[in-house]
Amino acid sequence: MKKAMKTRGSSWGHSLRYHVQNQMSLYLFVAVLFMMGVIFGAVIVNTMSPVQKENLLGYLGHFFQGMKTDSVADPRTAFQHSMGEHFKTIGLIWLLGVSVVGMPLILLLVFFKGIVIGFTVGFLVNQLSWKGLGFAFASVVPHNLLVVPALLVVSVSGIAFSILLAKNRLIQRRGPIYPQFLSYSVLVTIMAGVMVVASLFEAYVSPVLMRVTLP
Repeated sequence: MKKAMKTRGSSWGHSLRYHVQNQMSLYLFVAVLFMMGVIFGAVIVNTMSPVQKENLLGYLGHFFQGMKTDSVADPRTAFQHSMGEHFKTIGLIWLLGVSVVGMPLILLLVFFKGIVIGFTVGFLVNQLSWKGLGFAFASVVPHNLLVVPALLVVSVSGIAFSILLAKNRLIQRRGPIYPQFLSYSVLVTIMAGVMVVASLFEAYVSPVLMRVTLP
C-alpha cells in the first residue's frame, strides 16, 4: 500500500511539473498580474486619509487586545472559516474555468488577492514600522506560501481550460475534451488539499507566531 501511495504521489508530482512547464508563459503572466496587485494594494495605503488610517488602526488595536487576552475565535472556528473561504475561491475559479467567458474574472480574482495581501502588509508597515513588518510576516506570509502557489496553479489551469474550451467550441471542433476536463478537475482537487493544509496552519500555527510578534 505504501508503494502504491508513493507511486501515485510521484505520478501527481510528474503531472504537476509537466503542467507548469507546458503553461510557463501563462504562469509568468498570472504571477506578474498578482505582483501588480500586491504593489497596487500597497499604493492604496498612501491614498488613504488620516481619518481612515486612524479608524483602521483603532480596529487593529482591538484585534491586538483580543490576541493578548486570547479572546479571538478559537482555532476550530478559524479553521472552518478559512477553509470555507478557500474552497469558495477555488470552486468559483473551477466554475469559471469550465465556461468560455470565465478567463477575465479569474484574472480579476488573482489581481484582487494580490491587492488584499499588498494592502495588509503595506498598512501594517506604514503604521507600525518594523514591528508592523514583523507582525505582517508572522500573520500574512506563512500560510500564503501555500495559498498563493495553489491559487496560481488553479487559476492557470482554469484559464488554460477556458482557452481550450473556446477553441474547441467556437473556432474548430477537436472532439471530446473529457480527458482534459478530468485532469483539470483532479488538479483543482489536489490544490484544495493544499488549501486544507494552509487553513490548518493559519488556524493553529499563525496565532502563535502572531502573539510572539504582537506590536
